[in-house]
Amino acid sequence: MATSRDIKRRIKSVKNMQQITKAMKMTSAVKLRKASAAVIQVRPYLNKIEEVTAHLSKSGVKHPYLKEREVKKTAYLIFVADRGLCGSSNNNVLRLAENHINQNPNPVGIITIGLKARDYFVRRKFTLDDQYNYIGDVPTYTQIKGLVSKVSRSFDEGIYDEVYVVYNRFRSTISHLPTIKKILPIQPNLLADKQEDKHKYVDYIFEPDAQIILSALIPQYVEVAIYNALIEAKASEHGARMTAMSAATDNALDMINALTLSLNRARQAAITKEISEIVGGAAALS
Repeated sequence: MATSRDIKRRIKSVKNMQQITKAMKMTSAVKLRKASAAVIQVRPYLNKIEEVTAHLSKSGVKHPYLKEREVKKTAYLIFVADRGLCGSSNNNVLRLAENHINQNPNPVGIITIGLKARDYFVRRKFTLDDQYNYIGDVPTYTQIKGLVSKVSRSFDEGIYDEVYVVYNRFRSTISHLPTIKKILPIQPNLLADKQEDKHKYVDYIFEPDAQIILSALIPQYVEVAIYNALIEAKASEHGARMTAMSAATDNALDMINALTLSLNRARQAAITKEISEIVGGAAALS
């Protein structure tokens, strides 16, 4: 049975851990507010680009990014965190990506964004085409310019014939949906279906020319789609970490209460033993 000194030492250790998890929870809450604000700003812009792109494609305008072609190699952009302590958030995305890759009959190119993704696929003997680590807790648009340029150039040169992004879609602090989305080649029929679920099309008058507008709009769509996946993943990471640290703080409190009760019982047992010894000694003397 543990002594009172052992229990006191363990209570002190758990209290220190509780302070750490509580601080991490508060830090994640601040980061979550910033990341979720970025998500709220980017989503309407991405939806409007998808709407206009779908409308232009229905009008018969052509672009290489809209054309399906024979798939010789598929690229996967996998967005997870650089750190753990965020529950199952990282593993859910990584398992989704791995299952999709294993079911893909074509050669694949893997680009990881986040240390956890790099370590996961390296341990499983996958070859990485590229990796991007330490993006930051609230990433900016300029941080992904290199990634966007690499993906667009590889698609233009025929190195990749289709591109998927795999990430956690942010719903709320406690809800994140592992998502895989094909961004190249653009699928106008899917974009059209998505927009028709919301409202009917409004006719547009394009100036100077629909082809010129589409040629400028589609590269922006690719950029925003990748950036949106990044900030959705970051917001999900902070939400998951805040939830995990909140649960850890509560568990530490429960453990402290249980240890305090054990300490009180140990003290009571020691007092009872001492009293018994005193009574026994007095009885022996009499």
